[in-house]
Amino acid sequence: MPDPTETTGPTGTTEPSPAPIRVLVVDDHQVVRRGLRTFLEIQDDIEVVGEAADGPTAVDRAKELGPDVILMDVKMPGGDGVEALRRLRECGHPARVLVVTSFTEQRTVVPALRAGAAGYVQKDIDPEALAGAIRSVHAGHVLLEPAIAQALLAQDSGGGAGRAGSLTERETEVLALIARGRSNREIARALVLSEKTVKTHVSNILMKLDLADRTQAALWAVRNGLAGD
Repeated sequence: MPDPTETTGPTGTTEPSPAPIRVLVVDDHQVVRRGLRTFLEIQDDIEVVGEAADGPTAVDRAKELGPDVILMDVKMPGGDGVEALRRLRECGHPARVLVVTSFTEQRTVVPALRAGAAGYVQKDIDPEALAGAIRSVHAGHVLLEPAIAQALLAQDSGGGAGRAGSLTERETEVLALIARGRSNREIARALVLSEKTVKTHVSNILMKLDLADRTQAALWAVRNGLAGD
């Protein structure tokens, strides 16, 4: 009987199925955590590995469980999501954080994005759309509504401004694709490069422009006219 974790490749050989996306759910309301878990656990490619009710616990659980994606509420008693995002960045945790919140005001969402979130969705999002958002940020995309992107640009102090000349032609191409929401895999395919090479280019871009993450890089590219149509 075939192993359900394997798929048949083009040559007829069996290949391991991709590992599920490991998700940590962070919200101070148990009913919200339970609802998210109930829906996500029926997704074949998503696995809920744990929960947390506040920011400090979320950081500890992230270090313990190693999730790929963290669904993070912003306002929680005992430690909010923005501070948790900062602590995750400081410790170099690789998880992509998707803010799931009922607060959509710029003064609430913008600090979370500037602290390193890969995007945000509202708590009343359609369940299938939430699963899609998880897959999207896991693939390296940045999820920003136009109004929030404009708010980030307006608040940007200009980090990296004037340094475009320090980028190589290839790095400029990679940056333009980051601004269009492409993942490393998609950039590699578009430019006929290995993913490892793309990761190196991304690291160099962030270093040269003195930026912290892909979100800031995407915004820098938009501000400097590299995003294209």
